[in-house]
Amino acid sequence: MKQGAGASRKYIIEAKEAETMAKSKNLTLPQLLPSLIKTAKNLARPPISNFAVGVVGLVSDGRIFLGANIEFTGLPLHHTIHGEQFLITNVAANAAGSKLLYIAVSAAPCGHCRQFFQELRGISETQIVITDQPLENPAYKPFSSILPHAFGPYDLLDHDAPLILDKRNNELLIKDGDLIAGNGNIKIGCHNHVLLKNDNGSSVTTKALDSSSGGHNQLLFNNLIDKNGNKVPYTSHLSFKDKDDNFAKLMKEALEAARGSYAPYSGSPSGVALMDSEGKVYKGSYMESAAFNPSMMAVQAALVAYMVAGGGAYDRIVAAVLVEKEEAVVRQEETVRLFIKHISPECHVRVVHCK
Repeated sequence: MKQGAGASRKYIIEAKEAETMAKSKNLTLPQLLPSLIKTAKNLARPPISNFAVGVVGLVSDGRIFLGANIEFTGLPLHHTIHGEQFLITNVAANAAGSKLLYIAVSAAPCGHCRQFFQELRGISETQIVITDQPLENPAYKPFSSILPHAFGPYDLLDHDAPLILDKRNNELLIKDGDLIAGNGNIKIGCHNHVLLKNDNGSSVTTKALDSSSGGHNQLLFNNLIDKNGNKVPYTSHLSFKDKDDNFAKLMKEALEAARGSYAPYSGSPSGVALMDSEGKVYKGSYMESAAFNPSMMAVQAALVAYMVAGGGAYDRIVAAVLVEKEEAVVRQEETVRLFIKHISPECHVRVVHCK
């Protein structure tokens, strides 16, 4: 989803604006980054530690990206989104194919984040400055200076394998569908072919959903074609509790996120799409680390997209769809349900399996 310029201004500074800001302070772009640390820290939500982390990065297209740490009361600590992870997720979602050139952080990155940075191509050459206060002349050092003997993707992958900021397409389809939506290659089965899961985790099929509505919440799948290219009219009545939920839109966006997922170590790509009370959709892709534990869950990435777009309070999230492989060795379903239950208890969660 393309983010609105006004909403994303807090987290993304366009190249022209960044250049103007630097010139107004008689600074170079790298020198500008530490002056934005306070702004980044103000974006943090650390209700547990009360320790705000701000991260600012300059990418190769001239834009500046911000990140901050996000903590969640009532959840295990590993659900925390580290500031550096937020930054990487923000860049991956909005500047795929670019390179992270300079990083300024408010405090020394933890080992978790130093490890996650290894999934960026050429990270050893990226320049980083660690500062608690803005510096007039920041002393940048190569990232390799803070993790000199790194374990990373090239210990497990070929050197030409795409990494987090590289563009990729996992060529996934919704499992066992026999119809294809002409605008996005989404397979949608009409005859007990698509396996879904509702809010309590029980399985339902499209046939069951068709018979479950009371004549409302009608969802039209327009522009459907069969395998021979013929148009097929189809109407599905989905029994979402909230009449504004749009399952087709969420499924399409979650599938797109899964197609862009970075899961080279487990082969378990997944994506999550969230919908707010205004019907806006925000998607996120699962991203792995060679060391496994610093991996970024798809639902966390989707929440980052929500925040970057100015989504506001978590309880404005009313619906979520996870797309993942049914037999994946790394599955996100239970984590997504736990996470969503705590940040927005009234949100309806659906799971769709892909292949």
